[in-house]
Amino acid sequence: MRISYALTAALAASLAVTATATAAQDTKPKKTACQTDPHFRDFDFWLGKWDVTSRKSGKAAGTNVIKAIEGGCAVLENWHGKRGSTGKSVNYYNPITKKWRQVWVAAGAYSLDIEGGLNDQGSMVMSGTIWYYKNGSSAPFRGTWTPEKDGSVRQFFEQYDADKKQWNPWFDGIYKKAGKG
Repeated sequence: MRISYALTAALAASLAVTATATAAQDTKPKKTACQTDPHFRDFDFWLGKWDVTSRKSGKAAGTNVIKAIEGGCAVLENWHGKRGSTGKSVNYYNPITKKWRQVWVAAGAYSLDIEGGLNDQGSMVMSGTIWYYKNGSSAPFRGTWTPEKDGSVRQFFEQYDADKKQWNPWFDGIYKKAGKG
């Protein structure tokens, strides 16, 4: 009887140790798709605090703070224009559609919903629609963000003119890290 009791006690102790070790392994956080899929890093070149100028005139257009949020699953943009305009966008990669998407809202003026991804030259290219709240109109819209060799980023937006059947520049700006002339 003592042998059975000792054997049972040893077996119970062994099972308890195994259960504890298994529970400890189960509590380790598992990596998310945002941490394992490299496409979630495609837009990292845009992260940072930026001074933005018009590419054409060289004049200051505003400042932009772009940061990763939600454990690297999304990118949040906070725009402050030189003339008082503001806007925010959330950008994220969808591993199901294999596309990046930007949803932008500008303080009561307009919104964007565009999607796309990196092209062969390393630029982020997204297209979709812009909606103007004041007059209730919309138009096809596209944006291209290109990382430059000097660490700056060119942001080039275009809107389609259906009457003229052509794409027209909407904004062409250069992003330079804040505080770096």
